Amino acid sequence: MSDLDGTWEAVINTPMGQQKPTVTLQTDGDSLSGTMSGAQGTVDIKDGSVDGNTGTWKVSITSPMSMTLEFSATAEGDSISGSVKLGAFGSADLTGTRAAG
Repeated sequence: MSDLDGTWEAVINTPMGQQKPTVTLQTDGDSLSGTMSGAQGTVDIKDGSVDGNTGTWKVSITSPMSMTLEFSATAEGDSISGSVKLGAFGSADLTGTRAAG
């Protein structure tokens, strides 16, 4: 089991304001799957991979506009941090903590 496994309360500081999705990650060897839930609903993670405690994955969203978000995040204990590529809008910082329960 990787430090990435579990449910994370994430904060993404985007140019359009702070987004606070809940990200659920599940590792299996060097592959990563899960979901991301937020105000726009729940979407599946795709193209996920794991290298140690660092995961990369993509999420396709349709709101506020259609784009693919590219995540790279490293988990250490009960915290996670990294960055998100926001298509044509550059990148944003990601931080988060492991959800209780």
